[in-house]
Amino acid sequence: MVKVLHFADAHIDIATFGKHDPATGLPIRVLDFLKSLDTIVDCAIEEKVDLVLFAGDTYKDRTPSPTFQREWGRRMIRLPMAGIPLLLLVGNHDLSPASGRAHTLQEFDTLQVPKVRVIQKPELLKPADLWGLPLQVLALPWVFRSSLMATLQLSPGDGDAVNEELEKRIATILEARMQELDPALPTILTAHASVQGAVYGNERTVMLGKDVVLPGSLVKDPRLDYVALGHIHKFQDLNPGGHPPVVYPGSIERVDFGEAADEKGFVLAEVEKGETSYRFIPFKGRAFYDRTVKVKERENLMDRLFAALPPVSRIPDSIIRLIIEYPRELEVFIDETALRDYCSSALEFHLIRRPQQESRLRLSPDQSIASLSPLDLLSLYWSSISTKPKQTETLQSLAQSIIQTVSSDENLPGNEGNE
Repeated sequence: MVKVLHFADAHIDIATFGKHDPATGLPIRVLDFLKSLDTIVDCAIEEKVDLVLFAGDTYKDRTPSPTFQREWGRRMIRLPMAGIPLLLLVGNHDLSPASGRAHTLQEFDTLQVPKVRVIQKPELLKPADLWGLPLQVLALPWVFRSSLMATLQLSPGDGDAVNEELEKRIATILEARMQELDPALPTILTAHASVQGAVYGNERTVMLGKDVVLPGSLVKDPRLDYVALGHIHKFQDLNPGGHPPVVYPGSIERVDFGEAADEKGFVLAEVEKGETSYRFIPFKGRAFYDRTVKVKERENLMDRLFAALPPVSRIPDSIIRLIIEYPRELEVFIDETALRDYCSSALEFHLIRRPQQESRLRLSPDQSIASLSPLDLLSLYWSSISTKPKQTETLQSLAQSIIQTVSSDENLPGNEGNE
């Protein structure tokens, strides 16, 4: 049995929310990511795992600042110093599509750090490549669709045929490697890729592009004993209860509000030939609250807004977004100061107002503005803004009284020439 810690999608330099920490000079949100990374390294050492496998995407892009590279390096070097081998798979955010450019994990490869191996091309690692571990690892780093198309001389205009050919070529590469497997040893497939059937979080629009998608049958091959994936930020097992487990551990911290409800963590797996068990270990992490309230009337408006927010005890140091959808005429009744005071202990509070556009009056084909009286037009307007019947009745009565008063004044003697 080989004990493996599997994590992915660190993105440690994403600092979308919050301020800077005065002690370190780093964004507070970056410290959250680094805290999760510390937890992963501490667990690997405490559990005395045989291997740590990182399935790609270290930073938010391929040009991280030296400061973030330093923070990543400080944590990763603790593993080989503790005698724990480390495999680093290159993900799409680690790699430039331009040929010959260095990837973000290049320094580990260049300096040949002991017990650290960076994987930037498809390969099969045997025990001799894995510091004597009784294990074999089939590795598939990120494959740029455009680069593979250029290699195969395919045109984007070919549509679905292009995708089929790309997937076929990747399947051929993996199958060729599988033919070289030692049937007596447990096998891990690790890939930074999208797999058919995976559930994407909201980060897809930000973090993912046009992916080469691996077929489910490929990653569920019974010759494999564990599939360690990266690229999708939501924890999931694509082969629940089956063998092999096909696991995305998800990102190590919430990237945005689209991941507010997702649990973040990493995986500890005990890999054996024909039988693997694993457990997902969640982080406590910083609380994210994403709330949307739709209001249609003034009555109890602020009470509804406060009720949508988390209790006061949960607000300190959290990140909150409150989206309010409301008719435009209720704008003046939203007390933004009170809401911000209530959330003042949060790390960050986002209030997003979405006033609804009033619907336009539409007359039937046999009607015209000229044919309608002022009261008729008012009645149509109240209906268009969804005014309650009782309120409509009161407003119509008041309008009728005003119109009659004005008409009476205009008919008084001496006003005939004032039109």
